[in-house]
Amino acid sequence: MYLVAIGWLYVALMMAVAEATHSNGSVLGAVITFVLYGLAPTALVLYILNTPHRKRALRQRELDEAQAASAAAAAAEPDAGGEAPAAAQAGAVAPVREEALRLTDGAPGR
Repeated sequence: MYLVAIGWLYVALMMAVAEATHSNGSVLGAVITFVLYGLAPTALVLYILNTPHRKRALRQRELDEAQAASAAAAAAEPDAGGEAPAAAQAGAVAPVREEALRLTDGAPGR
């Protein structure tokens, strides 16, 4: 695809050079020739041919965002499945009972 575009730009450039070097030609005519016969059509064709790739990339980005959002929601709610955890989670702090605090602080127990 890009080889054809490069070839067409080369042809348009040669047309512009012929326009500029011709006895009745001008540099302004050469620039207009290159833009109207070379750059504009090539850019349009490449844009149209790249449409499926852009749509695919957009769908993939939306899918990635949805997966990231669901992963963030799952991380915020560790028990989202409604089942008890199988083992203690890493980094979790075990609860301390009130009686244990009284005994370690030297306060009289019940």
